[in-house]
Amino acid sequence: MATFAVIKTGGKQYLVKEGSEVIVDRLGDKEKSKIELETLMTFDEEGKTVDLGMPDLAKKVQAEVISHSKGDKIRVARFKAKVRYRKVRGFRPFLTTLRIIKI
Repeated sequence: MATFAVIKTGGKQYLVKEGSEVIVDRLGDKEKSKIELETLMTFDEEGKTVDLGMPDLAKKVQAEVISHSKGDKIRVARFKAKVRYRKVRGFRPFLTTLRIIKI
């Protein structure tokens, strides 16, 4: 039976389970380092046991930083009708890949 958790990092929430990999916004930790993430909720596969934090749980999810990378380019365009105004900019977000070790 697998245990799932909802974690919070970078202002976003992610659904994870042990052994899974998740891509999040860049964290300042070095590669191969172990970190603890805020846990909002844990539950099992069948939904028989549910721990819900108000807002966080005391236990933390342990994860390992696998790598840092850059994401795909995101195109941002500005356009105003009837004035020939067009601007196109883009950026590539900095990302971190995490492996969930223990819930």
